[in-house]
Amino acid sequence: MSSKRTGIITKEELVEKKLLPSMERLSNGPIAILECPEEIPCNICVSACPFNAISKSRIYEVPRLNPDKCIGCGVCVGKCPGLAIFVVDLSKPGKAYVTLPYEMLPSPSKGARVELLDREGRVIGEGTVVKAWVYEKTWVVTVEVPGDLWFDVRAVRIVR
Repeated sequence: MSSKRTGIITKEELVEKKLLPSMERLSNGPIAILECPEEIPCNICVSACPFNAISKSRIYEVPRLNPDKCIGCGVCVGKCPGLAIFVVDLSKPGKAYVTLPYEMLPSPSKGARVELLDREGRVIGEGTVVKAWVYEKTWVVTVEVPGDLWFDVRAVRIVR
């Protein structure tokens, strides 16, 4: 079933739309994943990227990422109004780092324990915040997660 019916994008759709970086590139260090399959008039990510790694030839096209230019800085994560951009780093054996937008309370902080949530909001594990910063009113949070959950974790809930 497509994301147009469920609102939840699948790995197959990301591969089909060429929005998922190669495993080789994911293993080489942080890189953005643009989970934006809709052809909508938005290009904030294009103008936000300080390395010109994101492009669109027309405003209604799906954004494209140049994996050779992206360093996974996360600026696009905080700028995307659709909360549809994540940064994944698989360069450390057995663990992954997922950087995602966070617009809930309490505010995140380094060392905080979090529940890891999938695209449907289900708890799929626990992780630790390793970095948190605010970019224009949106928290951008990097969490350390088990390596096999890198594709599934797309939100967090702070454990109180």
